[in-house]
Amino acid sequence: MTAVADKAWPYPRWIAHRGAGKLAPENTLAAFRLGASHGYRMFECDVKLSADGMPFLLHDATLDRTSNGQGLAAQLSWDELSRLDAGSWHSPAYAGEPLASLEAVAHYCLANTLALNIEIKPTPGSESLTGTVVANAAARLWAEAPTGAIPIPPPLLSSFQPAALEAARAAQSHLPRALLLDALQTGWLETTLRLGCVAVVGKHTQWDAVSVQQAQSAGLKVLSYTANEASAVDRLWSLGTDGIITDRVDLFSPAC
Repeated sequence: MTAVADKAWPYPRWIAHRGAGKLAPENTLAAFRLGASHGYRMFECDVKLSADGMPFLLHDATLDRTSNGQGLAAQLSWDELSRLDAGSWHSPAYAGEPLASLEAVAHYCLANTLALNIEIKPTPGSESLTGTVVANAAARLWAEAPTGAIPIPPPLLSSFQPAALEAARAAQSHLPRALLLDALQTGWLETTLRLGCVAVVGKHTQWDAVSVQQAQSAGLKVLSYTANEASAVDRLWSLGTDGIITDRVDLFSPAC
């Protein structure tokens, strides 16, 4: 089923997960470039803080899985982090690819008229600080957005951590926010509304006709992660959801 564009929502329906899903080293500029080469105009990424407070892209709390570093990323300065190899783990073609700062990703998105979903991914214990720093950095960086025929929407800030979203709201209330959920537990809708969110991003298997209707009736957009099968995508569009985050940038055309 083809998704219908919604002029009131400034973001594309298709969102590339961590840049280009699993086709490139996640959360790197190389992944963004590959996702863009497949026609994607919006990207999701994970942002946390270095020891000296630099917002940078990394999903895990530790460096071991997606770089040649070890241990907690939050214990290293950005200077130390920026010298790590974040590409060799994926494939030899990406050997030497560095970790990406939020600033570098922002400049890439703004230069290419791309939208961004920043997942605030705090190292445990730093939820409020990370929400504040990421929101302030995003506001500063997107204030530099060029004006042109194609407007660039502000970044959508999302998180599984309510404390991070509360801090982001206190720091930069004008930036749109979304609550991430891996299950639709009791009170999920009330929590989303209390946080002043514009959207809720749920695990794609959790949505059904009732929950989608509940969210949309409350004025929220409904997004899903991470749908990689055609049957799952068809089900989500038939439910009337508003956006899909996918790894399969090679399978799904963002024009649909």
